[in-house]
Amino acid sequence: MLSQGVPPAWSGVDIAVPEPSDRLPGISMAGFRHPVPAPVDIAMVAHPSVTLLIDLSDDDGLVYDTQGRHGRGSVVIGLAPGELRASGLVGECLQIRLQPGVAAAVLGSSAGGSGSVVSLADVWGRDAGRFEERLRTAGSWDERFAMAADAVRRRIGDGLRVDPEVVHIWRRTVASRGRMRIDGLADEVGWSRKRLWARFRVQLGVTPKRAAQLVRFDHAAHLLAAGVPPAGVAAESGYADQSHLHREVKAFTGLTPTAVAAAPWLAIDDVAWPASWRAGRPVAGGARGSGQRRTAQPLRRVRRAQRQDHQGEDAAEEPGHQR
Repeated sequence: MLSQGVPPAWSGVDIAVPEPSDRLPGISMAGFRHPVPAPVDIAMVAHPSVTLLIDLSDDDGLVYDTQGRHGRGSVVIGLAPGELRASGLVGECLQIRLQPGVAAAVLGSSAGGSGSVVSLADVWGRDAGRFEERLRTAGSWDERFAMAADAVRRRIGDGLRVDPEVVHIWRRTVASRGRMRIDGLADEVGWSRKRLWARFRVQLGVTPKRAAQLVRFDHAAHLLAAGVPPAGVAAESGYADQSHLHREVKAFTGLTPTAVAAAPWLAIDDVAWPASWRAGRPVAGGARGSGQRRTAQPLRRVRRAQRQDHQGEDAAEEPGHQR
């Protein structure tokens, strides 16, 4: 999640993450709480996972807008949703990230496919409302994480069975940061390029090429947030040049690279999603490629994320854009 033009209240957002022993393979969770419910205006940006955003606010809560379509409340966001904004008066929310293979098994392709944004109630029916109510009445974030893990675990198998070859290729794509050749991936699993393309699209909702672009963009976004200049990001991420990077960032987010670099949500990404950080991956605000990690200590304790104030050229790059 990236935010743009956020009010000062977001500098005091509290973040909770599960204990490592409580995590499930392919599933990451984080809880966010405003000490006082605050108005937000958030650009939800493509990430190489399917996202369940559970609105736990007491009032009207989240309102989302995608491609001219409006919705309210908890939502399932598929891979590469395009320009998607969420706004409203938000107190608490739970975000669950599912790796695409897990998402297909839990939700099916209709909810996890490329660009899909659907209400959680449309996916889980009446169970969605009951799930939200149980989370609201829970006594702690640990209890909420346990409830969410149980809800996801019980639904594994309700969706699609994903071929192990597809899972392998997705993992190789992530490990290579989107820079593996498609033909080489097909050869690894003994499939033709045509079969790989078809199975990948049916089961994960995106083509192998689009998946690689998404993973490459995610890496580039974190490099930008770590303070690497766009030209360096383009070279390190495998883009042809800085203009190519700019076009791809704009296509995925509707933002410029400078705006992505200044996004507070990326600055706290290593706090909210510690399990997603590997040695050698830059930490926002840290040394490039240093392998530094910033995690909640202890993980049960709610961490207060500090927003980094950025002064830059966003207004010049995006006329009319309010910081």
